[in-house]
Amino acid sequence: MKILYISEIVGKAGVFAVKKLLPPLKKEKHIDFVIANADGTTGGYGLGRNHAGYLRKLGVDVLTTGDCCFYKKDLVQNFDRLHYVLRPLNISPYAPGLGSRTYQVGSEKVAVAVLLGQGGFDRLHSDNPFIKLPELLERLRRETPYVIIEFHGATTAEKKALFAEADGLCSAVIGSHGRVQTADARITRGGTATITDAGRTGSINSVGGTDAKSRIQEYITGIPDWSRDAWDLIELQALIIDIAPNGKATSISPLQLICQEVPNEGDRKDTEHIR
Repeated sequence: MKILYISEIVGKAGVFAVKKLLPPLKKEKHIDFVIANADGTTGGYGLGRNHAGYLRKLGVDVLTTGDCCFYKKDLVQNFDRLHYVLRPLNISPYAPGLGSRTYQVGSEKVAVAVLLGQGGFDRLHSDNPFIKLPELLERLRRETPYVIIEFHGATTAEKKALFAEADGLCSAVIGSHGRVQTADARITRGGTATITDAGRTGSINSVGGTDAKSRIQEYITGIPDWSRDAWDLIELQALIIDIAPNGKATSISPLQLICQEVPNEGDRKDTEHIR
């Protein structure tokens, strides 16, 4: 099984990168299943309902979210209808949507789950992911050997500890939230692919994919400004993970693909109607 994980898609530039680079990448690398983090897709923070549908049409099989999962009202209202969008599993059971699902891929099944870290988040509070993890893995492994966990965490220590706890019990644990791809992708002794942070898809010459000047002003004034897109040096960052039939990962390859096509004004407005 060959899994493509697209690092956090940030803003319109991130959507543009997926639109231009995903179709040929899937064909060239013979990808079986595509997961993408969309926690920063709409306006740099959160995921709108229309953006979710658009990314699905572009070829993404599953969209994951994190601490920004409930930032966009239209997604919250539709979470229960969108089987391809996941929010963190270890939040209130009364929240809309699901934190894990199993998807049919040809004659096989792939299970995907999202866990939220406890350190560094003040707007969305989660249950202890270490307590949730054993039951989650036991349940998913009864359905399929191909189990992918995304751990949306703010601290490297919490991520590294969860990697150790999950070692050999799932195919991959992918760290997200930092929006900077780390250089520690590896296969653990137990056969689990891990990386502290998968990075981001969108403008690389930016602050986390958003306009640097607006973020500087935010730090100076203390007034949040998340609405300005950045377009300088567009890149699709991703991971390709190969998984053996027994569910053990055999390789993890980070990607940093520069989008050679420069968006014109029409391209920049192409998703203006998508919120």
